[in-house]
Amino acid sequence: MHKAADILTILADGNFHSGQDLAEQLLLSRSGVWKSVQYLQSCGVDIFAVRGKGYRLSCPTELLDEALIQESIVKKMLPQLGGIEVLWQVDSTNRYLLQRALSGVESGYTCVAEMQTLGRGRRGRQWISPLGWNIYLSQLWRFSSGPAQLSGLSLATAIAVVRAIKVLDIKNVGVKWPNDVLINHKKVAGILLEINGEASGPSNVVAGVGVNVRLSDTALDKIDQPCTDLESHLKRPLQRNQFVVLLITELLSVYQEYREHGFVSFRDEWHEFDLYMGQQVRLSAGTGYIVGFNRGVDIHGALMLEHNEQVASFQSGEISMRAVPQTTSARKD
Repeated sequence: MHKAADILTILADGNFHSGQDLAEQLLLSRSGVWKSVQYLQSCGVDIFAVRGKGYRLSCPTELLDEALIQESIVKKMLPQLGGIEVLWQVDSTNRYLLQRALSGVESGYTCVAEMQTLGRGRRGRQWISPLGWNIYLSQLWRFSSGPAQLSGLSLATAIAVVRAIKVLDIKNVGVKWPNDVLINHKKVAGILLEINGEASGPSNVVAGVGVNVRLSDTALDKIDQPCTDLESHLKRPLQRNQFVVLLITELLSVYQEYREHGFVSFRDEWHEFDLYMGQQVRLSAGTGYIVGFNRGVDIHGALMLEHNEQVASFQSGEISMRAVPQTTSARKD
């Protein structure tokens, strides 16, 4: 393990640790400790250095523990879990798992990383992925059907994330088509599905999920949309390993159900969670856009938009949706 990872493991308790103690524990020079601290700071970790006291994190954090996550998955779900791997640093958990898929890892195989250097969101956007605070998870699934039959899978994935967050008793959690997860209309989680396969099947799906657990001011400044994090609503540090277990369990459950029944069994739950149901929205694709009223989704997960008193269906693809500011005449239920 990189020496910086060892230092972060020691500092995770939130207490002060002197540079001399760190150097002795890790067989480093004081200069080596300082360089490792600088590296951690460059990765987005808030570390304070106080003369006479040493180094400490701005607040305690729980680092990911592969063995603990594995042991905490309930026994009935273990047959669906193709394996679990915790990574210190990776360019992208999705890209990593796409490569592992070629080597034949089983359906349900999951990787989680402490940090991504090239995290990606929908439509080619960067996913800000600082070290040690948030959750960057990807899960592989293999389906016998072709990609066309998996059009509602990203929406079902969002439902799994909402279910996991609701276990924390956080209020006002919902979804925005096609797969954003929001708290109080601010984004808390994003989803990126990458699907490949023959038209008639089989297909491989890598579902990437990024969840904001704790966002620093520096990270917020880099994000170009309203965002929030779980700890802002919990008012306490999140047990990240426990939440990863919740998230993996919900994903395994949702994907197994989707494999058997498709998106139709999730449609009512999507409508329950949809924060923009019945509202006037704007769909954008490239340079064009259309404004209409959100009438929910069909059995395949396509958005049903009422425009000029007609309802048309839109698949996600490269389309994005935004709410139109409400006026006294804008809403049409």
